[in-house]
This record gives sequence, C-alpha cells and structure tokens, in this order.
Amino acid sequence: MTDAVTEAVTDAVTEAVTDAAMSRPPRLLYIAFYFPPTRASGVYRSLATANHFADRGWDVTVLTINEEYFRDYVHSWDPSLLQRVHPGVTIERVHYPGWRFEPSLRRYSWLRGHFPAVAEKLYKRREQRDFPEPYATWIKPAVARGRELHARRPFDLCLATGNPHAAFAVAWHLHQRTRVPYVVDYRDSWTLNLYEDAPAYPDGHPAWDWERRILDNASRATFVNEPLREWHMHRYPEVADRMLVVENGWEPTLLGDVLALQPHHDRPLQFGYLGTMTEKVPLAEFFDGWRLARQEPQLANAGVKLYGHLGYFNTSAAALHASLPIAEGIGVSYEGPVAKTAVASAYDSLDVLLLVLAGTKYTTSGKVYEYIATGKPIVSVHVPESAASDVLRGYPMWFPCADLSAGAIRDALVKAADAARTATPEDSAACRAYAAAHTREAQLEPFERELRALVQG
Repeated sequence: MTDAVTEAVTDAVTEAVTDAAMSRPPRLLYIAFYFPPTRASGVYRSLATANHFADRGWDVTVLTINEEYFRDYVHSWDPSLLQRVHPGVTIERVHYPGWRFEPSLRRYSWLRGHFPAVAEKLYKRREQRDFPEPYATWIKPAVARGRELHARRPFDLCLATGNPHAAFAVAWHLHQRTRVPYVVDYRDSWTLNLYEDAPAYPDGHPAWDWERRILDNASRATFVNEPLREWHMHRYPEVADRMLVVENGWEPTLLGDVLALQPHHDRPLQFGYLGTMTEKVPLAEFFDGWRLARQEPQLANAGVKLYGHLGYFNTSAAALHASLPIAEGIGVSYEGPVAKTAVASAYDSLDVLLLVLAGTKYTTSGKVYEYIATGKPIVSVHVPESAASDVLRGYPMWFPCADLSAGAIRDALVKAADAARTATPEDSAACRAYAAAHTREAQLEPFERELRALVQG
C-alpha cells in the first residue's frame, strides 16, 4: 500500500472514529509509568487524574509498567494504593526490563556478566539512539500495545505524564501512527534542573530535540506551577498558547479527617515533617535552626517527629538515617513511613507542620496541599522564592523563613510555637476554608473540561 493510500485510509478511519465518539463516552489512554502499586511521589497525581476522568464519565485505560519492577527492582511498593483506583479504570501493564536496575546477577546476560563495561556502552548507545533516558527500552513495547488497544477500541485522546519522559515519547509515536491527539503533563521538569535553576543538559543534547518535537505536536502541555510554565513558554514561545497550569492538590479521601486544632498550653509541642527525605532536602539547615530554637522557652522540651521514607530507593536509606540527630538529645525522632490510611493519625499527633523543601522557585511539592488541609501552623523551610510560597501566601497560619540561616529558621519556629499555643478553632477553620480551594478535584475539574472540549472539537 502506497503512502498516499495509507494516509487516505487513516484519514477516513479518523473521521469515522470522530463521528462515533460523539455518541459514546470519550476514550482516554493515560500513559503513566508510575502508577499504583508504586509509592513514588508522583503516583498520587497519576492516581487522582485517572480517577477524576473516570468519575467524569471518560472510558479510561492506563498504560503503565509491570508491578514486579516496583516490588523487586526499586522497592517502591505500596499495594494498598491499588484499592484506590476507580473501578472503571482499565490498567494495561507493559513489561519494562529495568536493565539498569536489575538486582539479580543470575539474570544478567552472558555479555553483561563477563564484560559489564562493554554491555553498559552498548546499552547507552541504544538508549541515545531511541530516546535519551534510561527508560527508553519501554517505549517500543508500550507503543505496540497502545496501537493494539487503539485498533480494538479507538482512543480519542492520549494523556502522558512524566517523569520518566519516555511516556511523552510513547504518546508522540502513537500520534505519528494513529493521529490520536495527545497532551503531556509535566509532573517534573525534563530539561530544567529544578535544584540549580539551570538547564539539565548541555546544548546539542538529544533531549532538547526530543522535547521540541514532542511539544510541537502536543495539543496541550501542563505544568504544576506558573514558574515552570513561564520557563517553558520562554524556551518554546511557539507553543506558549497551548501551555496550562494544573496544580497538585490534596485529596479528602486519602487524607481522612484530621482532628481540629486544640490549644496546648502546658505540654511540650510536637513539630513534624511528613514526606520523603532525600539528600536534596535541607535537613541539615533545619536542624541547625532547631538547635537554636530549643533554647527558647516556647520550645522547651519540644520534639520533632519525622515521618516518611528515607530516599526513593533502599540504597540511600542508611546514609540518610545516619545524618539524623536522633541520639543528640534534641527531641528528634524518626517514625518511619506512614501508610496512607494512617496519615490523618500522624497529623493528629502534631501541633506544627514542617515544610522542609529542596529546590528553587520552580519547586512546589505535593505535600504543601496536604499540609494546608490540616488547618495547623506551617513553618516553611525552603528558599522564599519557591513556588510553594505561592500556595501558602494566603494561609492564615503560615510562618516562612526569611532564608535558610539557623537564626531565620529559629525565628519562624518560635512564631509557629506561639500560634500553636494560642490558636483557636476559628483560626483552624479559616485555614481549612483556604485549603478548600486547593483540592485535587478543584485543580482537575477545569483541566477535564479543557480536554473534553478538545476531544469534541
């Protein structure tokens, strides 16, 4: 069949599919590498997005990877999250070999077992040829599976969320072969280093060509905050009119009912952090400020509870744990990871929440939305220009640090301690009223309407 005939047939099929789509629920192929049962930080946005579109009547199919990768390779595993997936969502798993992350020498090929340097070189060469990311080997089988599903029951739209940004490449390849429009959702930046406010790749790196190619063909591109959208608008001005902000948010069904704030006049206050701790998080700076703050009468005998995983992978846990001043006698304890069903209880045990964030003005963190939903005092330990400040600016009990010096952190901790001692239920209610506008549903509702209009033409 000639290219001209193939194109004519494709156009005819596309027209027929469009007509049929008007009389049935729109069909969405959601390409999400990180999807339950992983516990990776981005999974909550992926989970909420799939569920929201299913709630709004879309026929949603999630294209993701095999569960074994999360359980056996990277140990990022929370099977309880599968229970949160909307019953109307279909999950299609495409095997990702996870070559770089293979934990068992027994599964190494002969070449890799005997000549690991040669095998690594050949793998990198293939990676650069296909897509400049360690997850490139997932693209081809994912595209093949996407085409099979589309041939069986055509999709109206693809939505791809990254990272990894190989998901974007899957959407692009499917678009080239099926003409199905696609939208890319930047949960994280690709070519921008969030922690250094600098390009993540040198000039001439293939990632730049791929990003431009993908954005040029995308129907929409979304970002989690305005600074990230502005950076990409400046870099790709010809696509600026298709760029949107879809913030993260908090989910009442996941957070549960946090107890109303109670004034604590006598007992020592409990400060706390919930979230994954990595080497990028300014924990050392926080502890320097905490040591000073403990010398103030408002914080006499106060404690800090740290909840969450130490790093995203097991390899970093030991070093991070050793960096915590647990044995120093300054009230710091590590409470370990918290199941989503126990998050509300963890918040109940705290009087003041610590938002300790890494990064520059482009960093928001999904945790900030959950924090404001508690109605409790929040201390921001991050650079003032962080995009998290934009979320918190109207929150009645927000105590930002002027900078990351020990003195500035101490001052914010003392102010928050005073608030925890004197705040009323009315103060907490005002905080929760502010948080009501920042639920996942509030963020996803206009996005769903935008994509529905896109599908309906």
